[in-house]
Amino acid sequence: MQDDVTELVARARAWHAEDPDPETREELAKLIEVEDAAELAARFSGTLQFGTAGLRGELGAGPMRMNRSVVIRAAAGLAAYLRDQGAAEEGPEGPGLVVVGYDARYKSHDFACETASVMTGAGLRAVLLPRPLPTPVLAFAIRRLGAVAGVMVTASHNPPRDNGYKVYLGGGSQIVPPADAEIAARIDAVGPLADVPRPAEGWEVLGEEIVESYLARTGAVLTEGMPRDLRVVHTALHGVGSDTLLAAFRRAGFPEPVPVRRQADPDPDFPTVSFPNPEEPGAMDLAFGTARETAAASGPVDLVLANDPDADRCAVAVPDPAADSGWRMLRGDDVGALLATHLVHKRARGTFATSIVSSSLLSRIAHAADLPYEETLTGFKWLARVDGMRYAYEEALGYCVDPEGVLDKDGITAALLVAELAAELKQADRSLSDLLDDLAVEHGLHATDQLSVRVDDLSRIASVMERLRSAPPTSLAHLSVVSAEDLSEGSDRLPPTDGLRYHLGGDPEAGVEKARVVVRPSGTEPKLKCYLEVVVPVRDQAALAESRTAAETVLAALKADLAVAAGL
Repeated sequence: MQDDVTELVARARAWHAEDPDPETREELAKLIEVEDAAELAARFSGTLQFGTAGLRGELGAGPMRMNRSVVIRAAAGLAAYLRDQGAAEEGPEGPGLVVVGYDARYKSHDFACETASVMTGAGLRAVLLPRPLPTPVLAFAIRRLGAVAGVMVTASHNPPRDNGYKVYLGGGSQIVPPADAEIAARIDAVGPLADVPRPAEGWEVLGEEIVESYLARTGAVLTEGMPRDLRVVHTALHGVGSDTLLAAFRRAGFPEPVPVRRQADPDPDFPTVSFPNPEEPGAMDLAFGTARETAAASGPVDLVLANDPDADRCAVAVPDPAADSGWRMLRGDDVGALLATHLVHKRARGTFATSIVSSSLLSRIAHAADLPYEETLTGFKWLARVDGMRYAYEEALGYCVDPEGVLDKDGITAALLVAELAAELKQADRSLSDLLDDLAVEHGLHATDQLSVRVDDLSRIASVMERLRSAPPTSLAHLSVVSAEDLSEGSDRLPPTDGLRYHLGGDPEAGVEKARVVVRPSGTEPKLKCYLEVVVPVRDQAALAESRTAAETVLAALKADLAVAAGL
């Protein structure tokens, strides 16, 4: 044991010797002084693994944390990859351009500057966005400026202690295999930090013109002459979305949304929420409270909109007198179907796409409109690569409604398009809830839910996946499993991924047409996620309540049976 501690201390001293950040140097020095074996092991038992999600982890000293040393190595590996792709060769405007954006989390600006320095030292051109801005502005800037790559420093909706490093290649879409492994290999090959050229200057900080260009582009998702009478409450959840969203709504001619004041300004501590994710319980409480106060003071509010901290996701809530708060959060699948329907009515052409864990309702909407439809693995890194993609969404509140402008999920343009649809329905004395009812009658009620388990030990997730592979369920909720797919084997349509998919048959007596379950580890959080869908035919509007009850009963049974099968 003492030999292990001695080895940990030696590795920590070596790391400390080249750490460029005084804060993490001091933090690590204290751990070395007291020989805190448990904490040193947690930080030096390996390295943060670079993959299709880039890097994401807790801030702190050591190779298993997010810090300047780790970021310098990641940037040097990315720069080496880009140079090997010929990006450093002189073109009409010089060598290849790398755009770097960042959110308002702790260390984000430091990590962005380190990245710009490394890119410059590697013979590339680097530009920083002018200030903390939404991720979709970075994705837009990559396409707008013809960059060979982009980096966004953000941990999205992770807890305050985290930060992350998201990599895009030319065209503005996130990396996928084999680029992730090739970049990771070059990161592993980086030697001493002293050998990584890091000039103190040489990169450019963009002006507000790039933000103006993005805002001008947001109007492309809207139709001139459509209604704009809509009262909206908006929360940025302490992230960077507030200014950009409010400016986009002003430009579009909507009344300015009412901000949730306590959550409108960026704050890396996220003091009013346990997790800065609109899907988490309690995250929307202040927004609903603001909506009630606004309604009491000056009349009804039509919508509550929320962005996650880097504003690439958009959450929507609608009035619901039956709810305790007076508001009902729409699921990502609900919003995905609503936006698809609105785009169909706007005569959008091209492929509609979603991920394998999202509702199958989009396929029915697309087929009814005679539009191509595709399914991909989870994540916009895959959805962005669908040929001819016109619209894509995933159930985790991500929507791409303007792929020509932003080839990624964009919570700002999605919010604009939701508002346009809601205003159009309002003028006809209807609501988003009414349109969802129409879709249920036309295509069947596609009810979805999720069983999500957060773990402290990642090995627990691996053991659950192994248990399900070795003893797959033959029935769930009294529905027969008609096919079971191990997604790790891949197919002619999907690359391999760690996941399982079960298709279940129907039950006419229970009023169920079919059901589906997908089980996979989260790519960004220590969670096992199980995605459930039940499809229930609906005779007419009068039968909706009965169909919803049937769907809820089956979903509850699916959750219970799956938890038993998985040993949860």
